[in-house]
Amino acid sequence: MEQAIALVLSNFTITFLVIAAIATAISMLAGRNGARPRLAEKALAYYALFVIGFTFLYNFVMHVFFGDMAAAFIGWENSPFQAEVGFASLGFAVVGFLAFKGGFEMRLAAVVGPACFLLGAAGGHAYQMIMAGNFAPGNAGAIFYTDIFVPLLGALLLWMRYGKTGQASARST
Repeated sequence: MEQAIALVLSNFTITFLVIAAIATAISMLAGRNGARPRLAEKALAYYALFVIGFTFLYNFVMHVFFGDMAAAFIGWENSPFQAEVGFASLGFAVVGFLAFKGGFEMRLAAVVGPACFLLGAAGGHAYQMIMAGNFAPGNAGAIFYTDIFVPLLGALLLWMRYGKTGQASARST
């Protein structure tokens, strides 16, 4: 059981992607008044809540309160930048929580801001793998791949939800 918990917590980005998918499926099955909600709307809402909100909240807690552990997991030495990454993560988490029930602009912010951070982090991880041989789980493991996948998924969900109808009609929903 201890190993399972460690696996879930050390692969938190995948954990929250799975939780978002489960929440979307449950929401789709439940529906309202017999009508099934649109998949893109629900998937984007739960992406914002779990993949952005809770993932970045977890990242905040780890980098700010458990900086030594987070740095070791990434394969780095602890530094004052741990707290800075943590507080940036807190900001993204708040935007993700607001975007759960928000409109187009809030959801756009919940995708674009973290995407810039995550894609930059993926570049940093790749650099560390190539130049420093850093293949620690927090540098070259699931986090590296989700740093690329999460922004792509967010862009896809935004397009699925708002791309077909345009921003103007999105505001009326």
